[in-house]
Amino acid sequence: MEFKHKSVLLNECIENLNIRKNKIYVDGTLGGAGHSYQILKKLDNTGKLIGIDRDIEAINASKEKLKEYNNVIFVQDNHANIIEILKKIDIPAVDGILLDLGVSSYQLDNSKRGFSYMQDEKLDMRMNQQDSFSAWEVVNNYSEEKLIQIFKEYGEERYSSSIAKKICKYREDKKIETTLELVDIIKSAIPKKALNEKQHPAKRVFQAIRIEVNQELTKLKQAVIDSVKSLNNGGRLAVITFHSLEDRIVKHTYEKLEGKCTCPKDFPVCVCGKVSYGKIITKKPIIPLSQEIEENPRARSAKLRVFERVCEN
Repeated sequence: MEFKHKSVLLNECIENLNIRKNKIYVDGTLGGAGHSYQILKKLDNTGKLIGIDRDIEAINASKEKLKEYNNVIFVQDNHANIIEILKKIDIPAVDGILLDLGVSSYQLDNSKRGFSYMQDEKLDMRMNQQDSFSAWEVVNNYSEEKLIQIFKEYGEERYSSSIAKKICKYREDKKIETTLELVDIIKSAIPKKALNEKQHPAKRVFQAIRIEVNQELTKLKQAVIDSVKSLNNGGRLAVITFHSLEDRIVKHTYEKLEGKCTCPKDFPVCVCGKVSYGKIITKKPIIPLSQEIEENPRARSAKLRVFERVCEN
């Protein structure tokens, strides 16, 4: 299956990265290389792009898409390891980093990856298929209390308790092997009125399991901090989120990194000890225009927040 993914907020990302033709940029979530391709179009031969992704299929597809360019370094890794990645390739700092935290259309639609609640697939949801831990382990081995916790925390699921209870009851007789098997269990655990809501009844639970499998939120705060610290003066970090949990973490981490002094104005010197790493460019998140949402409904929940590194002289 061809790796297809329609890049979200493409023009807005390119504009806000403030790309300079001879500098170094990182696409920390390479995906289908849509953002990377547009970044490379703005670079000259002295500029460089580092493309990072956990998914080897994304890396291979991006190598094909970007084959006309010889100034790309491909890295199969997690963007959360940005400091170690740059150290390994002997690059002390970069001039812009993009993180698109959404699941790619390919991962959702490919019938072998187990991300979709619309197709019957083996329970998987691993972004890096070399990892051993998958959705199967979560669904079949987690305790009822642990399932309730992740459904509430990562999926904001109203019926977490009844769904977790139903899962544990079902697996007393047999293991849960496929996505649609899990969907049927979820549907049987929630009120009939909830089945008629606009949002698919399994969406929140599948989101929660995917986040747990890939540890998407546990490393996000530190990934944002490390990304900002990896920027040269004037460099920018652009992060696209797709649900409130991610957006909240990015927003609050940016505020912490901005480090505005909280001392009373009449204090002669700062005593609060806050350290500033730069400034927030987007006081409110950038969201897709209605035309983009019409063309790509998956962009509906996207939010872009941008931070600029400002180093002290």
